[in-house]
Amino acid sequence: MKVAIPKETAQDERRVALVPDTAGKLIAAGLDVSVEEGAGKEAFVPDEAYKEAGVKVVKGAAVLLKDADVVLKVQPPSAAEVDLLQKGAVLISFLQPATQGDIVKALAKQGVTAFSLELVPRISRAQSMDALSSQASAAGYKAVLIAAARLGKFFPMMMTAAGTVAPARVLVMGAGVAGLQAIATARRLGAVVSAYDVRPAVKDEVKSLGATFIELPLEAQEGQGGYAKEQSEEFLTKQRELIGEHVAKSDVVITTAAIPGRRAPLLVTAAMVKGMRPGSVIVDLAAETGGNVELTKAGEDVDVGGITIIGTRNVPSTMPLHASQLYARNVANLLLHLVKDGAINLDFGDEITKGACVTHDGEIVNERAKQLVEAASGATPGGAPAG
Repeated sequence: MKVAIPKETAQDERRVALVPDTAGKLIAAGLDVSVEEGAGKEAFVPDEAYKEAGVKVVKGAAVLLKDADVVLKVQPPSAAEVDLLQKGAVLISFLQPATQGDIVKALAKQGVTAFSLELVPRISRAQSMDALSSQASAAGYKAVLIAAARLGKFFPMMMTAAGTVAPARVLVMGAGVAGLQAIATARRLGAVVSAYDVRPAVKDEVKSLGATFIELPLEAQEGQGGYAKEQSEEFLTKQRELIGEHVAKSDVVITTAAIPGRRAPLLVTAAMVKGMRPGSVIVDLAAETGGNVELTKAGEDVDVGGITIIGTRNVPSTMPLHASQLYARNVANLLLHLVKDGAINLDFGDEITKGACVTHDGEIVNERAKQLVEAASGATPGGAPAG
């Protein structure tokens, strides 16, 4: 069975779907692994490293994909890449059905069996395949470094001959994987950290990292798989009123709140931003899905009276080496879950296989993905979300 890893073509994407160490595990399982020439260059993985691991290096995506049984990617394929996939091929990548509906439809039409890493069920058996978490961890870590580099203050308390400098105050909004990593990183840098999340269940995790958990008199908002559920506008309005004073006291605010397949909830209003001290920094990790901050512009830095709002896109890609290593393990674990005796064996009675599969036999087979595609197309979705 031939497994192919093409070079990522999306703008600013520096990650690669498979690294040599992980490729070796696939080869040991009896799979024939090939990578497009230069696919790992931006992640600091040279072609020679792949060759030493037993991976074939192929020049050009067209040659690589023409007879590939399995294709591993990070970003959703482009329309041109979909056309290169053979009928019956298996694709594993992030697919983003809420925003890439046309690509999902094209994959179905092409007869590709596509698996989306966003849709891997949040169950213990699938933890090693959870690419959302591995990449969120990289994003949370890097968000703090971005903030520290832009803040005109020290993060830790500094005791000098010229006097004592107070530590920076950091507020992390959203205590999922990215938020917890941001908390841990900010604490390691010596900041005084507080955190807020609509799920009271994360309070102990926040406190275990040395941060203060902000409790607001609001109803818990926990959804499926441990994610926060989508909140009503009434809830969000009350939340903003209560959290505003904490935002105003902070030197750094890092927002990480995301709901899979939905627009990011608005947590920080323009008025709240303007209430912060000049020199303060906000890093909005939800910039690509609409932003948690009202004034965020995806891919840009915005200055509001001396307060900087950073909306960097695809933050995990700014740490391509380790992000690729983590992602490669997630992808390889999912692929090996689908392989039996050196060939793809699709058991749709298995919760992981069924939950992550988006297209098969010319159809969109995942109900949740189908709803997202229909909603994005302006149609009225029916049925209940799967998984």
